[in-house]
Amino acid sequence: MNTTPSASLQPRRRLALQGMALLLALSPVLAPLAQTRDGIDVGGNSAFSQLVPADAVERSSGQQYAQMLQEAAAKHALGGKDHPQVIRLRAIARRIIPFTIDWNPRAKDWRWEVNLIGSKQINAFCMPGGKIAFYSGILDQLKLSDDEVAMVMGHEIAHALREHARARMGKNAATGIGASLLSQVFGLGQLGQTVTNYGAQLLTLQFSRSDESEADLVGMELAARAGYNPRAGITLWQKMAATSKGAPPQWLSTHPSGNARIAEIEANLPKVMPLYERAKKG
Repeated sequence: MNTTPSASLQPRRRLALQGMALLLALSPVLAPLAQTRDGIDVGGNSAFSQLVPADAVERSSGQQYAQMLQEAAAKHALGGKDHPQVIRLRAIARRIIPFTIDWNPRAKDWRWEVNLIGSKQINAFCMPGGKIAFYSGILDQLKLSDDEVAMVMGHEIAHALREHARARMGKNAATGIGASLLSQVFGLGQLGQTVTNYGAQLLTLQFSRSDESEADLVGMELAARAGYNPRAGITLWQKMAATSKGAPPQWLSTHPSGNARIAEIEANLPKVMPLYERAKKG
């Protein structure tokens, strides 16, 4: 009896392997080609993001963000529109947001929100769809300048633009669901269920170190184009290091070390300083 290795594989395993092979073959097609441009070049978004519908992720994000704001308001911890720090954060965001479309065309249709939550946490984030939140702790404890706030905000916005959460959800789906998902790459199939399964992770999702490094660079460019000094990234991480006293705060738990970030920022300053100088003249 002639049995080749492929013939002996069980159907589900064979489908999983075929799906993986298809994903690898499609990666160059699914990831947008990097365009020649001034500033930072980090290539296209991850092909894994294509495994999860963007609108479903953004819808889930909006629901979680609204719930978070409701809970903060119930605790009298939500900054009002007349709060000085809310006014400040929203003014910085208004300068940065116009430059987001170059990184992700979907951003032009996002309903951007910027809010402040009263908490001692040194934390900030931007969820898919442009839902931004700063905790008062990061502003109060680090005494951030506007340039430093712009670096933090640019970094968090970059996560949303580069669809890091969506890509990690796609990767989780590819490895966790396997054949039943991968065999339906070109139809929604169980993708909606994937968003349900992984959507709850959006507020607690841990990004990879490569995601964090990429967000640093993209965020630095966004801030520079908006007229904020990208050198503030150096002082920002110096403050972070001083505050952490050897133990990184929650916001830095999976990030590269402060020294590594500063070195990378310094290495890329020549790419973004001309953008900053141009913005200041304009």
